[in-house]
Amino acid sequence: MNHVKAIAATLGGLAIAGALTACSIADAEPKLPAPGLSISATPANPPEAVPASIDVPKGNKLIATLPARGVQVYQCVDKAWTLLEPDATLTRHNDVVALHTRGPVWVSTVDGSAVNAAAVPGASVTREGAIPELLLKAAATRGDGLFGKVTFVQRLETKGGLAPTGTCAPGTQVSSPYEATYTFFVAE
Repeated sequence: MNHVKAIAATLGGLAIAGALTACSIADAEPKLPAPGLSISATPANPPEAVPASIDVPKGNKLIATLPARGVQVYQCVDKAWTLLEPDATLTRHNDVVALHTRGPVWVSTVDGSAVNAAAVPGASVTREGAIPELLLKAAATRGDGLFGKVTFVQRLETKGGLAPTGTCAPGTQVSSPYEATYTFFVAE
């Protein structure tokens, strides 16, 4: 019986702690958006001037700027390294707010919305020692939250993430650490 009371007390404590955490998150400033609203999660250093070749077309407005950290996963195909997928987290005030995975797709961990995008042909800027900066156009979206109406995504301020050099053994995979700033736009 004492074990049951101890478990009940622990569970009750966890429920209270969870409620307090939820309250403190809900009361924190600035608040995450309700569906359809925008946020600006500016990293410590705002994005540099964006080259014209990856600028977002007129008629779109910025809704979020989120720093990302993760890896670019490469696999060996025909003795050459080929991108398999990105695997990164996007943060806002050091809290994970989105995941970036194969597709490429970005999924909000806050509201479940998602955007799948494809690189715009010719909209790429080479970065010394890093994967290129890109302009991507939304191919599909899901949900009513942050990513639900995204039209364009920019990958800016890239660091690292390059594929290994040289030949490789078929089936081998390598993860290359990278950082970037992603900006998300919706139609005005």
